[in-house]
Parts: sequence; C-alpha cells; structure tokens
Amino acid sequence: MLEMIARKIASATVVAAGLAYGCGVASAADVTINLGYAAAKTSSYAVLADKFEELAEEYSGGSIDVKVRCCAQLLTEDEAFKAMQLGTVDMYIITGNNVSPHFPLMDAFVLPYIFQSKEHAYKVLEGDVGKEFADQLMAATKVHLLTYGFVGDRDFYNSRQPIKTMADMKGLKVRVPKNQVMIDTFKEFGAAPIPLAWADTPTALQTGTVDGADNGTSFIKSQKFYEIMPYFTQLEHFSYMSPLFASPRIMGRLNDDQVAAVMNAAHDAGVFHKEEMSRQISEIRAFLTTEGQGGMQTTEFDKSDFIAAGQRVQDRYAAEKGDDFKKLLSAIRAAAE
Repeated sequence: MLEMIARKIASATVVAAGLAYGCGVASAADVTINLGYAAAKTSSYAVLADKFEELAEEYSGGSIDVKVRCCAQLLTEDEAFKAMQLGTVDMYIITGNNVSPHFPLMDAFVLPYIFQSKEHAYKVLEGDVGKEFADQLMAATKVHLLTYGFVGDRDFYNSRQPIKTMADMKGLKVRVPKNQVMIDTFKEFGAAPIPLAWADTPTALQTGTVDGADNGTSFIKSQKFYEIMPYFTQLEHFSYMSPLFASPRIMGRLNDDQVAAVMNAAHDAGVFHKEEMSRQISEIRAFLTTEGQGGMQTTEFDKSDFIAAGQRVQDRYAAEKGDDFKKLLSAIRAAAE
C-alpha cells in the first residue's frame, strides 16, 4: 500500500511540474539535442561538437542531452541549413562558405585574403561586427549562430606539380565548393574550378576527375588526402570558420535556464575550439609534409600574385554587391587598421 501511494505521489509531482512550465516550454526534464556535422569523427568539427556536448550537459545540470552525429549521418552540409530553418535538424556545424547560398552576406567572410592575420579575424568575429552579423542572419533566416569557433586557413593540394608561382595553377582542374566567390577566385588564379559537393569530393580526387582541391589544414589530414595527393601548398588563400548553428525550433523548446546553458556552452566550446585547433595546425602541417608520415612534397612559393588576384576579387565584389555587403566589407577592412 505504501509503495502504491508513493508511486501516485511521484506521478502527481511530475504532472504538476510539467504544468508549471506551461504549454510549449521545456521543463528541466530533459531535452535531447541532435547535433550534426558532415566531416570525419577525427576532424576539427569533432573538437567543437564534443566540447559543446560536454559543456551543455554540465551547464544544464543534465537536463540537456546532446547527441553528436558525425559524418553526415543526419544530412549533408548543403542540406543542413535549410533543414534547421524547417526545424527538422536541431543543430549543425557548417563551413561558412556553405552558408552563403542561404545568406549571401556570408560571402564577405569568404573573400580571398580578407583577413590579414588571425588577430584581425578574431577581432572582427568576436567583436561588434561578428555580433551584428549573427543578428542579421537570425533576422533573415531565424537560424541562431551560437559560436564562430576556430578560424583556420584553406591549404591547397594537387596531384600534378608543386606550386611555386600562380602560373603553376594554370589549367589545373580544382574542386571547389558550390560557392561563387571561391569559383571566381580560382578562375582569377588561372585554374579551372569544378564545383562539387563535399560528399562527392573524395571520389573525384581518387578518380582524377579533379587534379586538386583546397581544405582546412586539419581536413587534409583527417580525410587522409595525403595518401592520394602528393603536392601540398600552404596557400592560406581563404580563411574559413565552422560556426555552430541552432534551429529556431530547438531553441524554442528550451526554458530560460537551458537557453543560458546552451549559449554559455557554445561560447566556451568556441574558445576551446580556437585554442585547441590553433595549437594543432603547425603539428598537422609538419605531419603532412614529413617523409614517412604524410609524405607530401612542398616548396617555397611566391604568394604576391595570389594576394593581388585576391584583392581584385575583393574589389569586384565590393563594386557589384549591395549596401549591406559593402558596409560589412568596409567594417572588416577597417578592423585591420
């Protein structure tokens, strides 16, 4: 009898607690968040995702359960942003250039050699410019940008020859993401860009459909492209970021304390991501270009023509785009002064 009474009291307590939060607002009883990314489990995305999982669960006192799904288990990057708008995906880490089709203002950050240094990049993204950009993105798309995380560089690799000058790029079939800035940049470099989705890239490289490509340095290692691409160039022509985004649906399911936990976890995970990946990059480049390890060949090269070509692309986009784009580009440039 006592056991039956205890069960009834416990049941009534749960119901009362649920009613106390009101309709449509999550209680401290448990929200599951599915967080996806398209890269390998050993990629830099995992560093951000795993730390966010740890901190969100800790900061929420266990009321949030984050399920990390790597390797495009949920969706591809090309599909994920729209899915968050629709509420069919909770959270996703997406490389910035793959956000541009959904929010064209992102292309200002994709422009070649747009950041003069890492200090410049973080000053922009962690300051007023980055906050205003996130606000604009949410106003236009309803998707929350929770943290920018680490800012890396895209390095170049190919199967044909070492790159010593920009002339060596002439005619190279280069895989590029489906991003117009990146397509235009490689045309300016003299290459023959071929837009391909990320999911199709490994096969295109293996079969020789393309001669080369660029990726964030850590991705060249995590995807083991060094096994099929013999030449490495520390080109650093594009900076990249891999923000953590959240759907309006999942944010709307959280109570105030849980929202605070998610925002704090995203901030702290972003700081951790920046520090950890900054530490790793020089080690990864050394691995890629060391005989008996990655074994890729590299050589000193003249970057001046590449930078001049990048400036031409910047100026062309500044002339062609609308006022919001011009304002953002001016703010990015001004932050370097």
